[in-house]
Amino acid sequence: MTTERTEDYLKAIEKVVERKGYAQVKDVSRELELSSPSVTGMFKKLTKLGYINYEKYGGVTLTEEGERIAKCTMEKHGVIRDFLLLLGLDEENANLDACKIEHVLAPETFEILTKFVEFIDMRSEWPYWLDHFRHFYTTGEYIDCKPSQKEDCPIHGNNKK
Repeated sequence: MTTERTEDYLKAIEKVVERKGYAQVKDVSRELELSSPSVTGMFKKLTKLGYINYEKYGGVTLTEEGERIAKCTMEKHGVIRDFLLLLGLDEENANLDACKIEHVLAPETFEILTKFVEFIDMRSEWPYWLDHFRHFYTTGEYIDCKPSQKEDCPIHGNNKK
């Protein structure tokens, strides 16, 4: 079982490796906004755990296991961020909250969130009820309109508020 800190490091290393092929202490230090000595210390721990290939003063790459954990964490982050964006959260808060939630989500919860986001993405038409939820969140006013009543809907119809 990995820790939140380990997952954050592996995710940061993966992001840098995707950009330039390898990561260095300074890259990860910038990515995580941490001091170089902190990153160097963690690199040593990640090497012992078998998650990275690290040469002092050289580049770092992920092992297969390190890459698996990083990609899994990044996938969780993306699904959670997308879900929060669907609810109407702004990009910055969705990213910050996704970063916190990605570490504590039960596999079953992640699976159902993934399916929900996929379901919404597969629809050819934006689900009108999400707009109703956003309206309810903003105003506290519940709008009960069925798809067949869409023309009379105060949000979607001809007489929009």
